[in-house]
Amino acid sequence: MSPRTLFRTVAFAEAVTWTLLLIGLFLKYVTRTTDVGVSIAGGIHGFVFLCYAATAAFTWINQKWPARTGLLAVASAVIPYATIPVEKSLDRRGLLAGGWRLAAGGEKPRGALEKVQAWVLGNPILAVVVTLVAVGAVFGFLLFMGPPDTWFS
Repeated sequence: MSPRTLFRTVAFAEAVTWTLLLIGLFLKYVTRTTDVGVSIAGGIHGFVFLCYAATAAFTWINQKWPARTGLLAVASAVIPYATIPVEKSLDRRGLLAGGWRLAAGGEKPRGALEKVQAWVLGNPILAVVVTLVAVGAVFGFLLFMGPPDTWFS
């Protein structure tokens, strides 16, 4: 899977989960019928949000984006549906083009982040397992903390 395909897929999934969350919020606060939608969609959205942030950072390293571009890509997940125009803009400007430059036979990694990325690209199955466990741990901690609006009350 190319950087472009990975980024586009996860950006789209993040937008889809925004839709689920907004439907859940509508049911909870407008129709006042149920809050189950927020519980389920919120969890799914939270998980995909974290996956999107990790994917954006991974793509940022591979594509050697300037800090401003990388931060915009990561931050776009906070605004509903913003990942789609950001992805379209990055693609249109050629910033998602090419393959994994640090894969076997590619460039030699420089710096800690590139070394981690090269390891991930060389060990994709183990990397997916480690990433899912890490995202799951963060996700589990956030579930333990409860909804964000209760963290400081």
